[in-house]
Amino acid sequence: MQAEARFPAMGTDVHVVVVGGSLDHLDKARELVDDLERRWSRFRPASEISRLNEAAGRPVRVSAETLALVRLALDGARSTDGRFDPTVLGAVLRAGYDRSFELLTDASPNGHSGLGFGFEGIAVDEEHSTVTLPPGVGFDPGGIGKGYAADLVVRELMARGAAGVCANVGGDLRVEGDAPEGGPWTVAVQHPFRGKHVGLIGLRSGAVATSSRVRRAWGPRNDRRHHLIDPATGLPARTGLAAAIVIAAEGWQAEVVAKAAFVAGLSEGLFLLASTGTDGVLVDDRGAFYPSFGFDRFTGSSATPLRALATAGGPR
Repeated sequence: MQAEARFPAMGTDVHVVVVGGSLDHLDKARELVDDLERRWSRFRPASEISRLNEAAGRPVRVSAETLALVRLALDGARSTDGRFDPTVLGAVLRAGYDRSFELLTDASPNGHSGLGFGFEGIAVDEEHSTVTLPPGVGFDPGGIGKGYAADLVVRELMARGAAGVCANVGGDLRVEGDAPEGGPWTVAVQHPFRGKHVGLIGLRSGAVATSSRVRRAWGPRNDRRHHLIDPATGLPARTGLAAAIVIAAEGWQAEVVAKAAFVAGLSEGLFLLASTGTDGVLVDDRGAFYPSFGFDRFTGSSATPLRALATAGGPR
């Protein structure tokens, strides 16, 4: 039996496909994602993330899920030499992303915040299940929360007896087990400018995440802003890239590396993929595709080779 569900959560769309399961699995997926949003949303004053940010400088007791999220975020920051930084909240607010994304418009102004950076100062106490942020620093779960949510959904539904699961949380996608038609799960790669599919990725177990400046953008034409902050400048990254698509073992890692590669730019971004043991493709501002050395092993005979599309596309 195959079952699937689509529903809004975490400021985006969620799509879950279950093979060899039941509608109960889909109900559990939605329940889990809703619970994680209650814990992690920075737009909910009672969430654990909001309490962390309000109590910066003091330890805050959090759930096992939030403790793991913070720990993974710190692992991601260290493994990318800080190009992924979960403490860019102040810069995100200054860019005007101070409400749920669907409420932002082309007229949204810049915001205000005195928060700075400082992931190195975050303390995680596993024994007492507490997290302490440095004073004057904010934590933004952002994309890594969506990637890790996809991981947790897949893990939970597989543990409940599903033969295969695909969880897509706002473009952060994780698959495991049997695909609906047998063989690998097929993931479509979307052109960031044209909005159409330009290739296919075959994946038996793992994750795909995309970081793009195109989709989540706001502000007037002469001051377009996006959510991918460069920690080196505190501003939306301008590196000549339009998108980074990364394949990794887990959703949280794919999200971390995609964001870091986007911030790093083309040459350093490709090096970052190699150094983190991930693969993917970077898309520049002209719409040209630059795959990692090992990317072709995910594009079989039934997939469109992305190298053939290296000169395709262009800005909208």
